[in-house]
Amino acid sequence: MSADLLDRILEAARVGETTDWEFKSAKGGFPGSFWETYSAMANSEGGVVVLGVSERDGAANLDGLTTEQVSRYQKMLWDGLNNRGKVSANLMESNHVEAVDVGGTALLVIRIPRATRTQRPVYVGTNPFGSTYRRRHEGDYRCNDAEVRRMLADADELPPDHRILSGFSLEDIDSPSVAQYRQRLRTVKGEHPWLALPDRELLERLGGWRRDRTTAAEGLTLAGLLMFGKDQAIRDPDAAPNYFVDYREKLDPHTRWTDRIYPDGTWEANLFQFYSRVWSKLAAGLPTPFQLEGAMRRDVTPAHEALREAFVNALIHADYGGAGGVVIERYPDRFLVENPGTLLVSVEQYLAGGVSECRNKALQQMFLMIGGGERAGSGADKIRAGWRAQHWRAPRLEVRAEPDRVRLTLPMISLIPADTLDRLRRMFGARIDALAPPELQALATADVEGAVSNTRLQELLTNHPVDITRMLARLCEQGLLVSDNRRRWTTYRLAGGPAEPSLFDAGGSSHLGRDSSHLGSDSSHLADRHTQLRAIAATVAGKRKAPTAEVRAAILALCRERYLTADVLADLLNRTAPNLRNRYLSPMIRDGLLKLRYPESPNRPDQAYGAVDQDA
Repeated sequence: MSADLLDRILEAARVGETTDWEFKSAKGGFPGSFWETYSAMANSEGGVVVLGVSERDGAANLDGLTTEQVSRYQKMLWDGLNNRGKVSANLMESNHVEAVDVGGTALLVIRIPRATRTQRPVYVGTNPFGSTYRRRHEGDYRCNDAEVRRMLADADELPPDHRILSGFSLEDIDSPSVAQYRQRLRTVKGEHPWLALPDRELLERLGGWRRDRTTAAEGLTLAGLLMFGKDQAIRDPDAAPNYFVDYREKLDPHTRWTDRIYPDGTWEANLFQFYSRVWSKLAAGLPTPFQLEGAMRRDVTPAHEALREAFVNALIHADYGGAGGVVIERYPDRFLVENPGTLLVSVEQYLAGGVSECRNKALQQMFLMIGGGERAGSGADKIRAGWRAQHWRAPRLEVRAEPDRVRLTLPMISLIPADTLDRLRRMFGARIDALAPPELQALATADVEGAVSNTRLQELLTNHPVDITRMLARLCEQGLLVSDNRRRWTTYRLAGGPAEPSLFDAGGSSHLGRDSSHLGSDSSHLADRHTQLRAIAATVAGKRKAPTAEVRAAILALCRERYLTADVLADLLNRTAPNLRNRYLSPMIRDGLLKLRYPESPNRPDQAYGAVDQDA
């Protein structure tokens, strides 16, 4: 299919590049696999299925449908959507389905919306376990039982932190933490009437103690324990056994941690203590200009408010049953805030603001009372506004799976650094001066961050996603950017830079930085090693279907004596990175055949894999 034809489909369906796409031929009838895709897209970010287009070897081919087929498939679609034996929920309206005339033949374009928190999980058949799917890259993957249970928990009208903990009592609460919280509350609210209440009644007002009017059960809630509890009680198997909070300060590149705060047994690692210990360290990483309000110096800037909002958001939105814990990292040029769980709103809703969906509403109330967090869905706006006030690059949101995690990176780098502008002028000459501001921002982002995408530019610009798509295509036509053509996940790199990251550098990394001139004569050595790796992979790369044992053996051979990323392995083996991760890399990690280069951060975008020495 030509790029022009695909653009016409995009226009006809009135969606931009940010929407996930699935092409299905439907020559032999309405595709049975549609329902798995429906479940997967509904449980992810939504998407579009186009019937009448097949996809082979990465290329889309126009097959087309007859008028009779379009009519019949539409009836089968609506019959299935309204059949609870076929699928658990109908999320669609009539305007979500459209017949499109393209080149004298018909296509059926089906827009699948993202399910809301209360509608998930959307599953095929009558049992969510084993029949719930999610979208990962360009495939539909069956959710495991733990993922389904977490969706069901998020769908419950009773927030997870409202759960009454059987067998727990006030003895599991750290009294000094409650006393310090009272002091903070007095500082923020003055002589608030709750300050006169005994501990149990204060906890009840805050949501840390609850009585269920239906069952008459009464006791400490998960929120109360997380916020004020003793470390050992919090991690009890009946409370939050996966609970972990971790602050990592990395200000010296030659030192692993310049400072670290985590549950090491020397303090009661509840959320209030973690917040109290970490916030001062985070705030110290921001510039504080001399500014007076009346006769008092103001030490809190919009950037401080934005960073505190991001920090508190991670604590109140975290899924404390998920893996990996809450991780906060401070670098000289950025902050990283990461929590377990999924977004309860779509990425588009998050960027637009105004929609509030909090996983832990009692924790939200507790932090709100002491000046942390927003309740009106304006938190994301405050974060972006605070960073914009410093003329820094917009915070970057990433949603990851396996395990589910949400990461927010807050860079302390100007929108278009002077050295970036100089580098772009050296690469492209006077053409840079003729670019519109959004176009220059796209090139600057590709330079600063290594690549740029439609989704990233939505965080930086106010342009509509479709307009961003057109702008990126125009920059490619002008020879300023190159595209990897992965539809929703399409990324663009500077045309003057390396087409692909190199396989490894002298330290074993899976790709080189932008400046590799320091390698000198080593570059020819790297080229030789690249050729050797191509030779190792050749047998598997030349087969569309290779035995599992053969693929595993090739991966082990490639990863022996070096770490390689999934993208590099996919290129060598002529596979897709998602396929390699799910079918080979993750199982080989579990089987002890491969190891992660960064085991403390399994979801790093530059994560790489090495072979485990079986003789060790």
